[in-house]
Amino acid sequence: MTRNDFDINSVRPSERAPAQATLFDPGAEGPWRGSLPGDALGAPVTVLAYGTDRPGEGPRLHVHPYDEVFIVTEGRARFFVGDKVLDAVAGQVVFGPAGIPHRFENLGPGRLQTIDVHHSPRWIQTDLD
Repeated sequence: MTRNDFDINSVRPSERAPAQATLFDPGAEGPWRGSLPGDALGAPVTVLAYGTDRPGEGPRLHVHPYDEVFIVTEGRARFFVGDKVLDAVAGQVVFGPAGIPHRFENLGPGRLQTIDVHHSPRWIQTDLD
């Protein structure tokens, strides 16, 4: 698929340098596999990796002062975002707006793995339960 969404002459190249960092160790134990603050890359987003093999398990109810995008890369999850309940499977993405309490859990069977993109150069969170 060929795309031509903008005139390349209308954008100035960024002065930021390319960067690389490790998000998680694939052999690490526990559900929180790792986090990478955007500051480490000079980027405006922070990325987290979460995974669990236990149905019903997931992060506690919390809120952020910025938007968050959840990418389900493996398994099935149930997201609670404000008063909405959204079921998502591998390959789907869920949006959590700023200031809206949210959590998610593994629906099973098997592993749930997500990549969570925080629209902030650092992870800022208040737990609600």
